[in-house]
Amino acid sequence: MFRYDLALIGFGGVNRALAELIAERGEALRAELGFGLRVVAITDLRAGSLVRTEGDGIDLAPLLAAAPGELDFSELAGGSPEPRNEWVIKEVPADIVAEATFTNPTDGEPALSHIRWAIEAGKHVCTTNKGPIALHGPALRELARRHGVRVESEGTVMSGTPVLRTARRMFGGLTVTGFEGVMNGTSNYVLGRLESGLSFPDAVAEAQALGYAEADPTADVEGYDVQLKVMILAGEVLGAELKRTDVPCTGISSLTAEDVRLAAAEGLRWRLVGSAVRRPDGTVEARVAPVALPAEHPLAGVSGPTNAVAFHTDLLGTVTIGGPGAGRTETAYALLSDVIGIHEHTGGAASGFGVKSLQEARRG
Repeated sequence: MFRYDLALIGFGGVNRALAELIAERGEALRAELGFGLRVVAITDLRAGSLVRTEGDGIDLAPLLAAAPGELDFSELAGGSPEPRNEWVIKEVPADIVAEATFTNPTDGEPALSHIRWAIEAGKHVCTTNKGPIALHGPALRELARRHGVRVESEGTVMSGTPVLRTARRMFGGLTVTGFEGVMNGTSNYVLGRLESGLSFPDAVAEAQALGYAEADPTADVEGYDVQLKVMILAGEVLGAELKRTDVPCTGISSLTAEDVRLAAAEGLRWRLVGSAVRRPDGTVEARVAPVALPAEHPLAGVSGPTNAVAFHTDLLGTVTIGGPGAGRTETAYALLSDVIGIHEHTGGAASGFGVKSLQEARRG
């Protein structure tokens, strides 16, 4: 049975949830997908790094039984108090690097370096990190092409909902002229609570208490998270290489419960919409802004953590894809779907590697 060895860079909610999937459903996934998954390295800013490349790799059960703040890899065999991200990525014989560190919307670091190191070391990458893909996606994919590896990033736009892969596979023969999307669950939740009469500060506080919003909700409510997603999606479906300055961004913090109430009285619903459209001259115009949508609009009914994107096409009209846009398990599934995508492109199941991993097979 073919196997992929994984290095998990960052062991917060998403990669921890991926480890849970592997620990709890590993055998079922092996039987269903035709390949196994073994974690051979984990790094974490607080816990340090842990490497085990022999036998079954890292025993995930005791790590998952511990509270995230209690993990200390330095106390374990193969562990170190330092994350050692560069050494782990470059030197540990993993097949796939799962990059799930924090998003930096300014320059994409340190995740950008993590992805580059992995590619240059001949390793595939799956990532949920929007920064590097939005800011440097084409360059990273060209670098990956030259090194014969893949960079997959399904979880960067709609969490576990496969909007990128669906658009890539299902829109052949169509011309996509633009898209509109509700792509941030936090803003969606806050707007829904404004419709119920809460003030903006109270709605944000409630979202934080429920775990929908971060302690600093700025990236969500001011639209910066959606801005990066628009850049990624525009690159995928419109072939546009947009900079952040190409996507004017207005958040929802200026909206009041009264604004929402008045709109509802006219049959309109406020949504934070990220959009891009190709103009007749070939240029792409994009923006992020709150929009009062009529009830018949395909995005008007999108609520809570659900996300949706409406693609405008020449032959089918508007095609809308919706699904979960947040959640650690949902985003971890996006990483799993990326591994599946890598497997489909590398043809590992037909390679006759037996129980070897890709790296072991390369070494003979």
